[in-house]
Order: sequence, then C-alpha cells, then structure tokens
Amino acid sequence: MGHWLERNIIEPGKLPLLLALAAFVLTFLITRVITRLIRAGRGPFGNVKAGGLHIHHVVPGVILTVVGGFGAVAAADRHGFGAAVAAVVFGVGAGLVLDEFALILHLADVYWTEEGRKSIEVVVVTAALVGLLLAGFAPFGVNDLSQEELQDRGTVIVTITGNFVCALVALSKGKLRTALFGVIVPVVALVGAIRLARPASPWARRFYRNRPRARARATLRAYRHDRRWAGPSRTLQNWIAGKPDSNPPSLPGHH
Repeated sequence: MGHWLERNIIEPGKLPLLLALAAFVLTFLITRVITRLIRAGRGPFGNVKAGGLHIHHVVPGVILTVVGGFGAVAAADRHGFGAAVAAVVFGVGAGLVLDEFALILHLADVYWTEEGRKSIEVVVVTAALVGLLLAGFAPFGVNDLSQEELQDRGTVIVTITGNFVCALVALSKGKLRTALFGVIVPVVALVGAIRLARPASPWARRFYRNRPRARARATLRAYRHDRRWAGPSRTLQNWIAGKPDSNPPSLPGHH
C-alpha cells in the first residue's frame, strides 16, 4: 500500500511525513473537540486523574513522541509498515504535546487563558511548515538550485548561508513566523530582512536607538499590522480552540 501511494500520489520517501502530518492535525483537532466538550460539561469525557493529580495530555504525548521517534529511527525500511506506524505514533504524540505548548512554556495550566493561544499559533505554524516540506520545498532554498549548481559545493554553501542570514535577520527584527517560513521559502526571509523591524525587537533596540524617525515608522507599521490582523487571528483561534476564560487565575509571578 505504501509503495503504491508513493508511486502514484506523493513523492518517493514522503509517505511517513504525510502520515505524521495527518496524524498530527487530526490529533490536535480531536483533542480540541474533546477538551471543549469537557469544558462545557457535555459528553462522556472527563479529565484524567490519578490520585487527585490532573494528568495533562502532554504526558502521553511525550511518551508517544519518544516511542514514535525512536521507532522511526529503528525502522529498517522507511517505506515499510513499521516506518508508517512509527510516523503515525509520532504525529499523534506531537499533536498532544504542542496542543499544550503554552503549558510547557509557562509551567502553568494556561490552557484556557490568553497565554494558551500560543499553543494554537505553534500548531498552525508547525502544520504549515511540514506541509511546505511535503510539497517539495527544501530548507534554505536548496530546491531552487539546478543539478549543475548542486554539483558546485561553493554555490550550495553560499546559497544556504545567504538564506540563513536573511532568516536570522528577520528573527532579530522580531518576525519569528517570517523567519521560520523563510527557512523553507527564502524569499519570505528576504522580505522580512529588508522591511522595518518591530519596535521591541533586538534589531530595533540596537540600530534604531539613535534614529527616532525609524523608531516612529516601525512603531506605526507594527500598530497598523496588529490592528489589521489581530481581529481575524483571534476569531480564527476562537473558532478552532474556543474562547479563553474572561477571568483566568493569574500565573505565578504575574500580578
């Protein structure tokens, strides 16, 4: 079955990646449906507890990710059944882990708070990046090189280095998502590297410190961008994952 799919539907060797991505997205969506039902008090579902301790689904997620990762490494045939199973197990585990990414980041139960939205952002970005890899994009623009250029080691090194620097500059300008997507699609990193930095970024603090006009332009551009996209982004996140609590408990160290 796997060989038939790789011959007729997807590129050779990419079936495990496709299975992992599908398992990752489905696990995240199913998990969100179940957690929203638990939150609303509907259905047969409930929080998993052991001795009064709430077991978050990141715990089985970590176990499945480890099992799936080592299983994929140990698989003798990356086109065989074992590799496919390992990919699915890894995808399920990754979906469970990243659904509670904000909990890991804050070391607090922020699932239904504003801070919990970071989990949604990470899941969406991860799925998009893996989708780009599945579509044939290679990191740092290697896929844009011809066979003749690939034979020239110097050309490959210069291309990868240039694209890496653009992604690094975009990251220093406070454009994390642009930098991440720029690793896969170099033109995105180039645009991020050329455009103004966000006002609170390391780049702005270093290079706009004595340039008040640049600081003002960066602040205005960031304000307009956030005002334009904050509403649609929040609506999409609420639709996917549910609205956060209006009066959540304060985080440790927060007042």
